[in-house]
This record gives sequence, structure tokens and C-alpha cells, in this order.
Amino acid sequence: MQKVDFSKGDGLVPVIVQDAQTLEVLMLGYVNDEAWEKTQAERRVTFYSRSKQRLWTKGEESGHFLEVQDLHVDCDQDTILIKALPEGPTCHTGSRSCFNTEHNQNFLFELERVIQQRIDVPVEGSYVNSLRQKGLNKIAQKVGEEAVETVIAALAETQHDFINESSDLIFHLILLLKEKGLGLQEIAANLASRHK
Repeated sequence: MQKVDFSKGDGLVPVIVQDAQTLEVLMLGYVNDEAWEKTQAERRVTFYSRSKQRLWTKGEESGHFLEVQDLHVDCDQDTILIKALPEGPTCHTGSRSCFNTEHNQNFLFELERVIQQRIDVPVEGSYVNSLRQKGLNKIAQKVGEEAVETVIAALAETQHDFINESSDLIFHLILLLKEKGLGLQEIAANLASRHK
């Protein structure tokens, strides 16, 4: 268990919850010692509700839980950052984030999540499912086709066409990555390692 100093805030410390994939800030809440222990043990974010004067697990009524992926305590041990995967909207208003930020600056990670969900739970008639049934060679071939179409659009077509073809290429590349057991995080880490 990571040590937190609850003495500075009358037994409560603020918790920033961030989407583990998109890095978007989803909400701010507070935990006491008991809520912090429960969050770590159950790997679902539990807060201390100042208005209800009790523990509450985010999603206990809506089913929109925040599944803990990573926990960080700041250098003064009086603020917590939790990276979580949201199961649906985080805000009680139905929004992704309580901060009403622009949708979704890191949509590629959301797209990756949707593709992974289609792989994990195949949906009859879905494009991902139909392409996967044709095998790895077909998926790789589609990436090649979309790459050629992207180059042609860049050289001889409109900007709108180029955006559409680039989108098709990225979609198929993410599907190929998932088919090979990889994701955007591995690619980002590799690119970061080259940037020195």
C-alpha cells in the first residue's frame, strides 16, 4: 500500500482520476484512509462522499465503475492520481468527463478500445469481425491497400479524401496491431525511445 498523509486535510485527500488510455482528466474526488484502502484492494475507485458522509464506489448505482489501472501519490503524499478505465460515462450528467472537455483529444485510444472490444466479444455483421474471419493475411493486405490509397489521395486528391484515406489506414493498422497482440502504447513507447 502506498503511504498517504491524511493529516493535512482533516482526514481527506484529493484524488484526480484520469483515463488510463486517453489521459483525459475524468473527475476529482476525495478519499479518507478507508476509501483509499478499499480502492487499492478492490481495484475500483472508491471515494469518501463529503455530502453523504460515507464511502461510495463510483458506479455503485449506475454501473459506470472506474477500474483502477495505476495509482500514484504525489511528492508531498497529500494528493493521489488514479489512472482508470471508465465503464461508461464518468459524470452523473452522462458526460465522459466531469469537466466537459472537448471530445476526445485522444480518440485513437478510444478507437483501439472499441476494436479490442469487437475482438473480445465478436458482433455478428461487424466489420472487424468479418475481416478477422478472413485471417491475418487479409488484415495485413488491407493495411497495404489503405496505405497506397492514402499516398494517392495525398498526391492527387482533395484534402477531404486524404483525411478519409488516412483514417482508413489508421483504423486498419490498429486492427493489425491488435491482431498481433500489440497496441498503440507499444508503438508510442518505441517512438519515444527513438526521440533522444
